[in-house]
Amino acid sequence: MTRQNRVTLLLYPLGAGAAAVNLFFASLILSWVGVPVLPPAWSVLGGLVLGLPATRLFSAHIVRLMEQAESQA
Repeated sequence: MTRQNRVTLLLYPLGAGAAAVNLFFASLILSWVGVPVLPPAWSVLGGLVLGLPATRLFSAHIVRLMEQAESQA
């Protein structure tokens, strides 16, 4: 298992939760212009789906920073 995969697995619960909260709040803001509010369960499911690519990108950034720090040490 690569370092990025391990970091992704560790950060995925946080990324999925953040994506779910952001998705729900975005639906609340869009309700001002007539879009229906997303139920919390749908927001959680959307967060599980959208959280994976977001966490993958973030973990790649973290791994690059870790490698940069190791090369400077």
